[in-house]
Amino acid sequence: MDTTTIVWIVVAVVVVLLLVLVAVALARRSRTAEARRREERRDEAAELRRQAEHDRIAVQEREAASAKLDAEARMSQAEADQKAAEAARLQEEARRRDASLDERRADVDERLRRADELDPDRGDAPGALGRHAPEHRADGPADGSADVPRRDEGDRPV
Repeated sequence: MDTTTIVWIVVAVVVVLLLVLVAVALARRSRTAEARRREERRDEAAELRRQAEHDRIAVQEREAASAKLDAEARMSQAEADQKAAEAARLQEEARRRDASLDERRADVDERLRRADELDPDRGDAPGALGRHAPEHRADGPADGSADVPRRDEGDRPV
């Protein structure tokens, strides 16, 4: 082999070695860049997870506050319903007592009228009213209309 051939072989080997070294350097650079991109994506994903966890906690706190407010509203509504039922019961009791009093008042008036009929001193003038006539009694007429304002079912003056 002559020296030119050996030189060409050595040059070829050097060129091949240089090409291999360039290829290895490029591959290493590519892997490093890929590793950097992966690390950046991991960091971004971790940041997104931290933000999502923070937001999840905030949402849970708002849900708890909303549930508490709803419970308070239900409790207030239950109390209002209970008071309304109590008011209705008391109104019914008042109506029953009024009816009972009306019956008793009518009974008393009837007994007083009967007493006036039986009393020989009552006065016999035609059209004369006895001293127990409802119009002259201290508590007013038998129908309860004197000096007592009439009231409707809502307990407001008529």
